[in-house]
Amino acid sequence: MSQDPTDLTGRLVVTLDLGGVTDKAGLMDRTARALALPDWFGRNWDALVDSLSDHSVWPEDAVEQGLLIVVRNWRAYAEADPGEWRTAEDVFTEAMDRTPSLAVALALEGSRLGGSS
Repeated sequence: MSQDPTDLTGRLVVTLDLGGVTDKAGLMDRTARALALPDWFGRNWDALVDSLSDHSVWPEDAVEQGLLIVVRNWRAYAEADPGEWRTAEDVFTEAMDRTPSLAVALALEGSRLGGSS
């Protein structure tokens, strides 16, 4: 599937909520759960980039539509371990570079969509 990486229209959206996560183990667990990764997922950086780039482990509809992973509540992790968080960002970027039908977006915390409160 060849897809314009800047066109997010029609992609299957998966939310990766990192609320309460402050380390790599928590990130790996949440990612495995959000994407329903197989039991053999290695829970390391190489395994994560490989899994994010591998259509065969994506949710079924994402193979045809493309996949948009929206990462929420990531700031606590980024603040708790900035170096490790930079590695996570590098992994997301490498996976997107390998797989144009994959997009990963960091949700801005504190913003409200659809108007004011």
